[in-house]
Amino acid sequence: MKFKEVNIKNKRATYDYAIGDTFTAGIVLTGTEIKSIRLGKASLVDTFCYVDNGEVWVKNMYIAEYFYGTYNNHAERRDRKLLLNKKEIAQLEKDGKLTGFSIIPLRLFINDRGLAKLVIGVAKGKKEYDKRQSIKERDDKRDMARFFQKK
Repeated sequence: MKFKEVNIKNKRATYDYAIGDTFTAGIVLTGTEIKSIRLGKASLVDTFCYVDNGEVWVKNMYIAEYFYGTYNNHAERRDRKLLLNKKEIAQLEKDGKLTGFSIIPLRLFINDRGLAKLVIGVAKGKKEYDKRQSIKERDDKRDMARFFQKK
């Protein structure tokens, strides 16, 4: 069975942070939440992850209420548990405690089996001059592609 291509990205993440290690995690969802995600009604803006009692949680992730949901509909911005191995959780906990580092979601997608997955990364905040440098590099790359495309 082929599922609709869902690929929700956190576009601010690569602008505001330098991304280090990345992990792919499953998400514990209710029925109306997965239906909303399959319709593409989710956002990763202002979302972050934290480790609590050996479990990883994603906080402030927006999943719109399902239109056809009744009284069983979910809360839009509740904390959701992420599914990772113990070794991965230990690595995230160690990296998350370092000063200047955060655990942020990068991408939300539906895999080939129809399960929602969240790619999270250990990130270090960029300074203002780092952001200007990344904008300059992106513009230079675009200009080079345009130049070579004309010839």
